Amino acid sequence: MDLTYSAEDEEFRAQLRTWLDTAVQRQSPPPPPGDWPARRAYDTQWQRTLYDAGYAGLHWPVAFGGRGLPVSQQLVYLEEYARANAPYISVNFVGLMHAGPTLIAEGTDEQRAFHLPRILTGESVWCQGFSEPGAGSDLASLQTRAVRDGDHYIVNGQKIWSTRAHVADYCELLVRTDPDAPKHKGITWLILDMHQPGVDVRPMRTIDGESHFCEVFLDDARVPVSNRVGEENDGWRVTNVTLRFERGTAFAQHVITLRSQLRKLVDVAQDTPAVGGGTAWDDAEFRRHVGRLDASVDALWRMTQMGIADTERTGMPARSGSAVKLRYSEITQEIADLLLRTVGRAALAGVPGPAADAMREYLWSLQYTIAAGTSQIQRNLIAERILGMPR
Repeated sequence: MDLTYSAEDEEFRAQLRTWLDTAVQRQSPPPPPGDWPARRAYDTQWQRTLYDAGYAGLHWPVAFGGRGLPVSQQLVYLEEYARANAPYISVNFVGLMHAGPTLIAEGTDEQRAFHLPRILTGESVWCQGFSEPGAGSDLASLQTRAVRDGDHYIVNGQKIWSTRAHVADYCELLVRTDPDAPKHKGITWLILDMHQPGVDVRPMRTIDGESHFCEVFLDDARVPVSNRVGEENDGWRVTNVTLRFERGTAFAQHVITLRSQLRKLVDVAQDTPAVGGGTAWDDAEFRRHVGRLDASVDALWRMTQMGIADTERTGMPARSGSAVKLRYSEITQEIADLLLRTVGRAALAGVPGPAADAMREYLWSLQYTIAAGTSQIQRNLIAERILGMPR
């Protein structure tokens, strides 16, 4: 692909940069960590701001409420969004990056008409109901059961690691509809209304002191058959569409923000006194380490650009998404570890500021090589689906 930008792309960049500079400056600071109702309100308000300005769903087809812009302008958007340090819409990552694209690819006309506008405007927040206590990396071992009862499925079971489920309206839910079929063949993808009877959400406190994740218990929850995405027992194929969005194009915004994390690392190093005088930035090996990280981030961004271009060309997420997700996880952890070592023991004091932020980012980074498929799973997918190696 041609990775250069056209005159039209640069015109779009200039317009977007002007708007972001004003809009981000007007945006109030985010709420404190842990206040999830306030975080939902903050994120959905910003999503509505993007929508009203014409910057929501740039890559979505016009027929589904997007702008249908070319891939080059999607990439410009991500670059400028990161440059402006615009708010990250964390509570509806699943809706915007997983469920929405999956519905575009696999949903019915009725499902698209109802859900896609609500995702783009921020009206609806989604979570994911995939993993279970006994089905994490081996996701196809899931046991949550859905039994057909007329025009509904009756669902019973438990999900875990459901990010932001406590503020979600809908859930992309995997269930087993044929317990006698091979484990990959008896799965169905459903849209679950999180506000109905039979849905019990319990937040889980994590090592960083917050409750990003939740357990979801389903006790005779009723899901209309019309909320099924794809055919009954064809959910594993639909799931792989979702997972490739999750591991590929959905990570694009994360990848471009790695540069912001590197800039923060450099700023902290330049402000951190070193033993014997000077600052941490004066250490030549430290600067070489940052240089290697910068080169890795640039290479990863180029790989992401190619993956997004493949997605636009084929309409399906690129297989290279597993490689993007794997390398992103490793680089994120490396930056977080280097930042923590730079601030040193001050990170243990818990005093608000750069040191405490470094500790929180380090602890949070530990999940990246597990979430969205462990690094071991990604390496298997790369070997089999990209390199064509035997199982």
